[in-house]
Amino acid sequence: MSDALKAITAVSAVSSFVFVGYRPDLLPTSRPSYIGTFVLLWITSFLGWAFWKVILYPKYFSPLRHLPMPKGGSWWNGHFKEISARATGEPHIEWVNTIPNDGLIRYLGLLNSERLIVTSPKGLSEVLTTQNYDFIKPSHVAKGLGRLLGIGILLAEGDEHKTQRKNLMPAFAFRHVKDLYPTFWSKSRELVAAMTAHIEAGGIPNDELPEYQKRPDVENDTAVLEAHQWASRATLDIIGVAGMGHDFGAIADPTSILNQTYRAVFKPTRQAAILGLLNTFLPLWIVRNIPIKRNGDIASAVTVIRDTCRFLIREKKEKLEKKELHDCDILSVAMESRYWGEEALIDQMMTFLAAGHETTAASMTWATYLLAINPGIQARLRAEVREKLPSPDLLDEGVTAQQIDHLPYLNAICNEVLRYRSPVPLTLRDAAHDTTLLGTAIPKGTRVMLVPWATNKTESLWGSDARDFNPDRWLPSESNPHAAGNGGAKSNYAYLTFLHGPRSCIGQSFAKAEFACLLAAWVGRFEFEVNDERELDEDNIVIKGGVTAKPSRGMYLRTKVVEGW
Repeated sequence: MSDALKAITAVSAVSSFVFVGYRPDLLPTSRPSYIGTFVLLWITSFLGWAFWKVILYPKYFSPLRHLPMPKGGSWWNGHFKEISARATGEPHIEWVNTIPNDGLIRYLGLLNSERLIVTSPKGLSEVLTTQNYDFIKPSHVAKGLGRLLGIGILLAEGDEHKTQRKNLMPAFAFRHVKDLYPTFWSKSRELVAAMTAHIEAGGIPNDELPEYQKRPDVENDTAVLEAHQWASRATLDIIGVAGMGHDFGAIADPTSILNQTYRAVFKPTRQAAILGLLNTFLPLWIVRNIPIKRNGDIASAVTVIRDTCRFLIREKKEKLEKKELHDCDILSVAMESRYWGEEALIDQMMTFLAAGHETTAASMTWATYLLAINPGIQARLRAEVREKLPSPDLLDEGVTAQQIDHLPYLNAICNEVLRYRSPVPLTLRDAAHDTTLLGTAIPKGTRVMLVPWATNKTESLWGSDARDFNPDRWLPSESNPHAAGNGGAKSNYAYLTFLHGPRSCIGQSFAKAEFACLLAAWVGRFEFEVNDERELDEDNIVIKGGVTAKPSRGMYLRTKVVEGW
């Protein structure tokens, strides 16, 4: 839209000069001024352009208008009301399973802006693999996220992305990640000990719970915990130690500066939603200077995070220059290539700090909830973990990659949680130029929607139980001996949690290993139940999506220490 406004402004300026200077007789006033004429022409041009853009083009002229669409919607605002009223990705689940299509579904968003959902493996392979650099992240998304994440590998495009990924791959190779399992387990043990102490102290006092969560009848051996804040503290510490060689101490101290910083900026708020919407239409410099609390929080957070990253990078740089850098964390491995400048490294570390801990924290939150409402699955997993892994009380015993990877039910549950509740429900792409997708002409700028929440639950790809939580789908059977690798899906592209191709998540192995270690320690030590029995029905969980999807009011679970491990 900003390009169109620039063009309207330029045309109006030139036209006002021509009309006032050479043809004032064509203007409605006898003594026209340049400013008045400019304003009149600008408003007239804008209204004409808006009518074309919102009404005429999408309804009568778009080359995509023949594609299947959901029913209903506003004549001027498309399906925006339904999309904004429900969790990110939820309407798309219904659409991909009910609208007959050949790989593309079109719907209309805010002000009838066109959106394409890619539904078929072939279409996804084109967007993500064979033509991946034809489809780029929208500029407003890159600029908006870049404030907190830095312009690292997640937001880089084209040749810059290729170069960044090539130089970061050694740090994320599985031969390196497998050496981090003891670190993941060590932090999992620390977390379990801290949670146990919290439970023994009574957990969250009843009068400090949200009103709808208050339960005066909680048993003496059970305490109420908020799962997400514990998971987030653990994953922040893990990315600190395994990613940067520094312990942020968030498990030991929830008031630590970095933990408080991220909690403030990741909390879903109305102001955050409004700024996200404005960022779609206005230049970033205008949005970030609106004098509201959210902008101040982000500015403060960026200062804290960049200063933290800068300090750790300079500390390691000194060790590298002295040839004393022998650490195996991601930052150390990346620095050994000597490719990165300081500011570029700061951007990368900001990306890994934010994206690397918040996504796994969301997965842990959903895992504990799904186990709480499926006690049989929870008990079965606990039995496997206790049989195969050492107790976290045994400080001289760690775990290895081989031990974790040989727990079939643990890995099945991790895969199913990541399928069923992908931490990132939706990601956006724009056509970088006129191109094609599944043989359909796609104009430059067309918004393409990649929706893990929908693709991961598409019945034509996963079967009739696609919308059910079923870890057994990942266990090998006679009918599907390869289930551990594909969950019984008809295509690798049916599982979109980490995307695919050159833009797939570089930290996939890291995240899955971290998730498995944390979940094993949690379920081995604790038994979870929902605190509010209404939340036994998943439809009663209110989800607010920012970049990640998580319960907007927290995840309060009644938690009991299970002895004997």
